Amino acid sequence: MVLHKYSGSGNDFLIYHSFTHQDRSALAKALCDRHFGIGADGLVVLLPHSQYAYQWEFYNSDGSGAKMCGNASRCVAHYAYMMGLAPAKHSFLSAAGVIEVSVKGDSVISNLGDYRMLKQMDLSMQDYSGQWYLLDTGVAHMVHFVDTFSKLPSSKNPVLSELRHTYNANINIAHIQADGTIAVCTYEKGVEDITLACGTGMAAVFACAHLYYNIPAQATLIPPSQEKLSLSLSDGKILYGGKVKYIGVCLSDQNKYE
Repeated sequence: MVLHKYSGSGNDFLIYHSFTHQDRSALAKALCDRHFGIGADGLVVLLPHSQYAYQWEFYNSDGSGAKMCGNASRCVAHYAYMMGLAPAKHSFLSAAGVIEVSVKGDSVISNLGDYRMLKQMDLSMQDYSGQWYLLDTGVAHMVHFVDTFSKLPSSKNPVLSELRHTYNANINIAHIQADGTIAVCTYEKGVEDITLACGTGMAAVFACAHLYYNIPAQATLIPPSQEKLSLSLSDGKILYGGKVKYIGVCLSDQNKYE
């Protein structure tokens, strides 16, 4: 098995293409293990599709599936273009719907589509009391804004874990800085920790900041990886852009994981 490893703002993925649909959850869990496998936040498999350039199977590092992943969409777009599977501008099918992508050098813009505001709530809890927003940007996300940068979590904690399981959503803590850039940390389902970046999480934060905190329809968000990501609105859809990094090719014996 030939796998290509990519990183999108520190969110890393193993990618390959196949012609067969099957349950690869056990394979994903084994390959993504950082001690006994190759190591990654997720596994993505590209499959043929009659209408779009391809469709994907996406797996988190624990083997669970997810409808969408913003950083993976950018990495996959670059992989498909470099492998000759798709032109620079193309569309692919995810479980969250059709995703439009555009590749230019090592920069990729992914159209994450519409978002849905599901619920607003006022929660009382340690460190993160106040207004929370639950919305869907292809994946369910909880968003909360803190008033100082120092309140952003640097590692997972029981409060974030409890929120994640209570609402079955990724948890985002964000801070709007004086220059309008937004710092954000995301505790991700499937990884069960704060990751270096989460594309759909930044999309959720951006949508809330635009709706409720006077942030314009274009903003720069900075995740723990410290890379600057561009998010904007176009006809109500969220565009997510930034650089991706091709790390290298990995050869693995699939049989030993089955």
